[in-house]
Amino acid sequence: MTVQRILDSQQGNEPAHIYPDAEIAEALNSLAFENVGALIVSSDGIKVDGIISERDIVRGLQSVGPDLLKKRVRDLMTKDVVTCVPEDRAAGILAVMVSRHLRHVPVLKDGRFVSMVS
Repeated sequence: MTVQRILDSQQGNEPAHIYPDAEIAEALNSLAFENVGALIVSSDGIKVDGIISERDIVRGLQSVGPDLLKKRVRDLMTKDVVTCVPEDRAAGILAVMVSRHLRHVPVLKDGRFVSMVS
């Protein structure tokens, strides 16, 4: 089974993303509104600059405290993002996710963010 087959079974929601200059408080609102566990960070809505997850924010709150909410997404996001393409084998991506303790992997097509597998 390929990643594309998984994408075909998902509903056609627009991929959720946030700008790097957004505040962490805005990221929390977007996570809740979109009902997702992570957002792609993108300055243009096309390429992946990073990823920010609920887990990143919780860890940031634990270490920084409430002042974290005013910081920028770019200050907390993960910059080294593992991605995949629709033609990748789902089992291979799952193995990477398990070994690297990842819950979300962006899917790129022709270098453009198109979806997320989790």
